[in-house]
Amino acid sequence: MLKVIELFAGVGGFRLGLEATKGFEVAWGNQWEPSKKAQDAFECYARHFKDKGIHSNEDISTVDEKSLSDMGIELLVGGFPCQDYSVARGLSGEKGLQGKKGVLFWEIVRLITELRPKYILLENVDRLLKSPSKQRGRDFSIMLASLRDLNYSVEWRIINAAEYGQAQRRRRIFIFAIRNDTSYIKERNNINDSRMLHAEGFFAKPFPAADTFSVKHKPDTFVLPQDIVEISDNFSKKYFNAGIMRNGIVYTEELVIVEEQPKTLKEILQSDVDEKYYLDEVEIEKFNYLKGPKKIERTAASGHKYIFSEGGMAFPESLDKPGRTMLTSEGTINRSSHVVEDPKTKRLRILTPIECERLNGFPDNWTEGMTDRMRYFCMGNALVVGLIERMGNKILEIEKKEIESLKKEPQQLSFL
Repeated sequence: MLKVIELFAGVGGFRLGLEATKGFEVAWGNQWEPSKKAQDAFECYARHFKDKGIHSNEDISTVDEKSLSDMGIELLVGGFPCQDYSVARGLSGEKGLQGKKGVLFWEIVRLITELRPKYILLENVDRLLKSPSKQRGRDFSIMLASLRDLNYSVEWRIINAAEYGQAQRRRRIFIFAIRNDTSYIKERNNINDSRMLHAEGFFAKPFPAADTFSVKHKPDTFVLPQDIVEISDNFSKKYFNAGIMRNGIVYTEELVIVEEQPKTLKEILQSDVDEKYYLDEVEIEKFNYLKGPKKIERTAASGHKYIFSEGGMAFPESLDKPGRTMLTSEGTINRSSHVVEDPKTKRLRILTPIECERLNGFPDNWTEGMTDRMRYFCMGNALVVGLIERMGNKILEIEKKEIESLKKEPQQLSFL
């Protein structure tokens, strides 16, 4: 069993996916919501994984990394927020870098530096590749350079869950890093970058892509500046939906996905739902406006007048398609909430919390015990469990070969 540390655990999506493979043991999991007095997500996590590892409900920045160093952690996972990762030189110039306070990626770096896990698996929103808007690609470049400096190689892929058989069109970036002293890296030193993404890399088999290249986007190769401050101050690059970084050399390509048949909304709907989920005439009228096309005159702070426009959305949702990306505001009267026509009653309603759990591949009633509002919020923050199970199986496949490789290495004889 591979020992795991889970950061920013939420209600346990990473853990559910990994444990489904029967090959991982989460030794320590951390979940803390700084803006809320009630720690609903942590309580949900602790309840479901009772007596299985240590559950931490504390600000990650206050955790002593040395207290975790004897756990034998081999995999670090976490879905961390997309923030501003800019850095600056220390006051004396030679005392290292200073990242912005409160940026959780630097806490990940701190733990990696101490624990040296063999594998790292992170999840984020896909806009990470484009942030910040005024210096596209800077933040992701800082992340890659940080992992390079810690002696890791990195592969990434933006994955739309519905394209790989899931019930939600949820696009997220997954980042897999592996230590450079592994046989996985050594055996692939002479495999070119494109073949890694298409056939031999981490995501290639669990999430197949076509052999063809994107016509619109030409693959790119570049070298990351050695100085992270230089990246922070001046560097900008366009990243595509897949890529690899080895020894500071980056290759990125827009992969063409081989799509699987997704689950549809119809397949995850409940029957005989509570009356409170149905819409009245006033609510239907509000949704009609919110989801309809608009052209509205607005005035900017400078006094300049402009026309704000947005296209219409399906209302109600098509039950023959997977759900759209679920947000934390799901279930409220806003443009992004799903509204469906109940197949049995033919009346319009919002999704139930259980249906939202199903959209992410969680067991029914996983978040039971919270208010409905909090259940929607937690699922809007969660990841799709089925994707993690595939990635977990791939890590176990790599680890099996690592063990076999160690057995084949010649043993040094001692005559003492």
